[in-house]
Amino acid sequence: MEKMEIWLEKHGVSAFWFKLLAIISMTIDHVGAVLFPNQIWMRVVGRFAFPIFCFFLVEGAYHTSNIRRYEGRLLAFALISEVPFDLALFGQLGQWQHQNVFFTLFFGLVTMDIFLHCQNKIIRILVFISSGLLCELLHTDYGIVGILFIVLFFAFHEDKRMAKGSVCLMNFAMYFRQIQMYASLACILLLGYNGKRGPSMRLFFYVYYPLHLSVLAFLVKKGITF
Repeated sequence: MEKMEIWLEKHGVSAFWFKLLAIISMTIDHVGAVLFPNQIWMRVVGRFAFPIFCFFLVEGAYHTSNIRRYEGRLLAFALISEVPFDLALFGQLGQWQHQNVFFTLFFGLVTMDIFLHCQNKIIRILVFISSGLLCELLHTDYGIVGILFIVLFFAFHEDKRMAKGSVCLMNFAMYFRQIQMYASLACILLLGYNGKRGPSMRLFFYVYYPLHLSVLAFLVKKGITF
């Protein structure tokens, strides 16, 4: 175990590079969905993003100095991103069939916030179910499954290999022979995380989401598809 930790400290990958990989993966996914709907490989590459976002959401919950402020940022960008999200992926405003991933991450963080302040297992289960059902009701990206993955990363936070393994296997079992199955590969890549933050570009990672969706919405409005 110690040898592995020493090796990761020297040769592993920081949070910054994993987050960068996630947004590249997400961008390829959205570009594929909006501009190249027949290029399935782009949607496959896009599956890498969500497990990485979930993993570092949990890391952030444990290391943030103010979790309520963290929740506020996620909710603010969820609301900001919804307009370009609707326009880019659905070509119209005010649709309720699918809401952006920031909402799922927000509800996941609120769930962890409650978990950190409440050790009662029954209450935790009720909170998990409530958060999951709320995501399903609002049709947020990944819905209750997204909350499940966040909770698994949280539950096994002290054993990160178990955390990544549980999400990997759960995802593979639930989405066998579906495109989402490939998200399990992201969990394998996360085994290379060295526990370091890397360069701090927090604002960039927040702003990029609505920004790239705005560009895609503009291209949709111009009728540019392939």
